[in-house]
Amino acid sequence: MAETFLALRDIKVDYGRGIVLDLPSLDVHRGEVLALIGPNGAGKSTVLRTIGLLLTPTSGKVLFCNQMSSPGNALDFRRRIASVFQEPLLLRGSVYDNVVLGLKLRGVNTREFAMRVRPWLERLGIQHLAERQVGTLSGGEARRTSLTRALVLAPEVLLLDEPFSALDEPTREGLLDDLQRVLKMIKTTTVLVTHDRDEAFRLADRIGILSEGRIIQLGPTAEVFYQPNSERAADIVGFENRIPGVVESTAEGNTVVRFVGGIAVARGVYRPGTRVVMCIRAEDVGLICRGAATGASRDLNQIRGRIANVSRGTLQCRIAVNNGKFSLKAAVPRSQFHDLDVYEGVPVMASFESSAVHLVKDEEESRTGG
Repeated sequence: MAETFLALRDIKVDYGRGIVLDLPSLDVHRGEVLALIGPNGAGKSTVLRTIGLLLTPTSGKVLFCNQMSSPGNALDFRRRIASVFQEPLLLRGSVYDNVVLGLKLRGVNTREFAMRVRPWLERLGIQHLAERQVGTLSGGEARRTSLTRALVLAPEVLLLDEPFSALDEPTREGLLDDLQRVLKMIKTTTVLVTHDRDEAFRLADRIGILSEGRIIQLGPTAEVFYQPNSERAADIVGFENRIPGVVESTAEGNTVVRFVGGIAVARGVYRPGTRVVMCIRAEDVGLICRGAATGASRDLNQIRGRIANVSRGTLQCRIAVNNGKFSLKAAVPRSQFHDLDVYEGVPVMASFESSAVHLVKDEEESRTGG
């Protein structure tokens, strides 16, 4: 069983305009990377500030190794934590000056500086920048300097608040690869806040989804991403297509769902008559322009419609198919897009495997007591 290293209990934060964070319980396991994802304003950074003892909650308690934090021990706990904020917050001076700053503040002997700093400069790929003035750094170099300053402290807890925001794609990818490698190596208990699903998926052992100040799902990364527990969670983890329907029948692990405009087969077992939402990722929707069969087979669902919109990207082309009742989104690799020969108004068949459909209970039904 995983060991709880830090915990939040009955946490509420009220800035005077209502509760912005309400966490009955949150455990962070020793050595894990826990990512908190959700839209802007969901409370992600408030959770991070509460864990880092930079914010005193309106009520509740923060525990480290089952010891409750208090004004008397808060400074000691903070010294066991290192934080990397959305902005690097570097001071004047060289990269080396900034990296050793935390060591100086914590009273580390200056003779140890080089021994502790050099390996981290190399691991983060900025050893050649040691004497560079921070005012001349690029955004990516500044982020690497900020990360190095935190990691050189050998913290027991590492807090990362949107560490890749506002970086160009190549810079972000390089830093993400390096941080992934470093976190696997050091196995430091880490809490990452991000709105980027890809960052969370690549780095985290577990993911918590925050919405309106509450955690609506918490679990292993793959489970949260592929088996969201609600329509809201499905939206946040990237199921762009969410089609309401009613279960007609269930047999041999497959469920037939009737929706406005047709029927579809999904994996899972639900009682007939249950109102559900079919959640389908855009990447799992294929398009057939000619010679398409009609109706839904046991394994392949098909919906006739017309192309409503085409949005071309560098890696994918996003296509909206409208069947007169709703719009279904497809994400087609750019390499395949030209073979489709699609444009607005063209009739098309959208298809998706039954295994690509994740069913959740209709939240509207739950709210109305159905």
